[in-house]
Amino acid sequence: MSGAAILHHWTAPARKRAFLNAMAVGVPFAIMTAAIGGRIGGIATLLALLAVGLSLTTVIALRRATRHDRSWLIRSLDAQRPDMEDSAALLFADAASLGPLQALQQARLADRLDADTPDRLVSEWNRRLILTLWSGALIVTAAMLLWPRLGEGPPSLAPSAEGLPAKPGIPRLAAQNLRIIPPAYTRLPVRDSAALDARVPMGSRLEWTLRFDPDASAPRLAPLGALPVMLRRDGQHWIASRSADAAFLYRVDPAAGRGPPPPLHRIDAIPDAPPQVKAITPATSLSTVTSGQRSWSPVFAATDDYGVVASARLRTTLAIGEGENVTFSEREIGISGTGPARDRRFAPHLDFGTLGFTQGGDMVVQLIVRDNRSPGPQEVRGPSLILRWPSPKAPESSGLTGMVNTTLPAYFRSQRQIIMDAEALLKQKRRLIADRYLSRSTSIGGDQQILRGRYSQFLGGEQEGGPELPTADANTHGEGDGHDHGLPAQPAPGFGAQEDVLAEFGHPHDDSPASSLDPETRAILKQAVDEMWQSELQLKQGRPDLALPYAYRALRFIKEVQQATRIFLSRVGPELPPIDASRRMTGKRDGLASRPLALAPVEGKDGPAAAAWRALGDGPGEIGGPIALDGLERWVRSEAARLPDPLALSGALDAVRRDAGCNACRAKLRALLWTAMERPPARPARRAPADANGTRYLRAIDGGTP
Repeated sequence: MSGAAILHHWTAPARKRAFLNAMAVGVPFAIMTAAIGGRIGGIATLLALLAVGLSLTTVIALRRATRHDRSWLIRSLDAQRPDMEDSAALLFADAASLGPLQALQQARLADRLDADTPDRLVSEWNRRLILTLWSGALIVTAAMLLWPRLGEGPPSLAPSAEGLPAKPGIPRLAAQNLRIIPPAYTRLPVRDSAALDARVPMGSRLEWTLRFDPDASAPRLAPLGALPVMLRRDGQHWIASRSADAAFLYRVDPAAGRGPPPPLHRIDAIPDAPPQVKAITPATSLSTVTSGQRSWSPVFAATDDYGVVASARLRTTLAIGEGENVTFSEREIGISGTGPARDRRFAPHLDFGTLGFTQGGDMVVQLIVRDNRSPGPQEVRGPSLILRWPSPKAPESSGLTGMVNTTLPAYFRSQRQIIMDAEALLKQKRRLIADRYLSRSTSIGGDQQILRGRYSQFLGGEQEGGPELPTADANTHGEGDGHDHGLPAQPAPGFGAQEDVLAEFGHPHDDSPASSLDPETRAILKQAVDEMWQSELQLKQGRPDLALPYAYRALRFIKEVQQATRIFLSRVGPELPPIDASRRMTGKRDGLASRPLALAPVEGKDGPAAAAWRALGDGPGEIGGPIALDGLERWVRSEAARLPDPLALSGALDAVRRDAGCNACRAKLRALLWTAMERPPARPARRAPADANGTRYLRAIDGGTP
């Protein structure tokens, strides 16, 4: 038998026993660790720890098995076999290199080795250690899996705190528990509340466990302004459940209207806030490429109350050129964030060569992140950062940089760019879903609307309502005809245009409607604005293919206007009415009379609340009267979005409805109505009454005795 065969034959059983011994000791450790982790972090943590533990145990077992090599075999044979005569190394020596005596000894050792089996060298099982570890693993696993979690199993009921007096034969709430099961994406634990009032994440599952004394027959939960929820019996308890999709008020009615009304309880549903994105570096929104810079690494921070998805998208837009010759390219890059889920950092590395960013261009980046809300994650776009690479051919400003470069270029607002965006969208139509295709088209339509507003200002804004209809019934189509015309579009301030900055923040002395063009140029500009209006209409309806012809014609008209030579602005003063010189310095007051405008009372949208507040008045200036609670309740429902605390107002209204003579309830409702109504606009202070000197002066003016 050769040396290799001897080595494999005599080490294989020992290696197998060493591997199994190590696995039998390591697997219980992995199971206990996974059970404890699963108890804390859930099933995902359990599986992850179990996989890591088994993998680590396998690696350690294999390393222990590989220790049984030729050196170990030689040492073991010499130690346990006296007949090897401390010469076991000769079994693996090359026969060609041995002398006659060494070769004879090698043959004798091989014969002696064949007379025995390799089981002599196999180690014993670690029975005591293995038994102890497996027993401990089973005990720990059973304890972790069977011990009830917080919020699992039958709840412990707390004594009721409703404070209702006991009446014979009428059930009342004796014990209570409210179990709150938050949505899975929040990763919040299930919890039990001894009180029936709670603040819970929106979408949580609520489970009530109640006990009545004496036992009730048909108890129910009665939400305020909604249908009651019947409880079902579970042994000695009554249970009910519903989801907290919105905040609500409710009461536990054990006797279906018999006895005193139970108090109201409140559930506040806290909505999931959208993520917040802010730029960490650079500190300013506009940066400039430095000498030798070939890459850019902006850093964004994304925070959320329940966590941000680790993957995000970085939208990069390159703008190369100036004026109408600007070319744009847009792409989205997938990036990964680092840090905890509730506060992630995103630091993309943008290589200029890879992106095609060159001198004379601008790079605009914007981070788009989502939170982990399920279903329907919320997507948020962060602030835009601009990196500018100045053109090498930029003219010198001779120290007047502040006057030469005072505004940013008008991004996304040129007619040529609108055409390019629409054509690019048509090429991507097959790869986009319908909603995103419509959204992109509507966004381009918004850019067209802004550009149309910029050109319409030279026409006095008369084109903002769209072109006039060339039909005979155009004069009869307007406000009050029963059609929905929508709000009149207002010209948006031009982004980056110096004249728009002056119009918004400056004090121009030329009235915009007084600006004029020569008739021929004005007619061409009017045609351009009409074509823009039609292009905008088609884009906002999701039809960029039909908008392109109008957009091309608008661009052609704009080029003609730019080439016009007779564009001027009128600089005239105000035209005041002539002064009648015949009435000057005569002192005649004939025909002069005070003509005050009649003031009509205006009833605001807080009319029902104001009427109820006056009817609930108390004290010396009390204005009593009937209270229209139904109208007030409808007002609370309709204005709930702007009220500071609509649930508290609904609860106070319900208390007054149930006991109209309760002075404390009426005072509370009146106080809440005062805080809910809109504040009246400020008025000028009343003039102080005349003192003694002022009174004598007024009498003297009237011709009386001072």
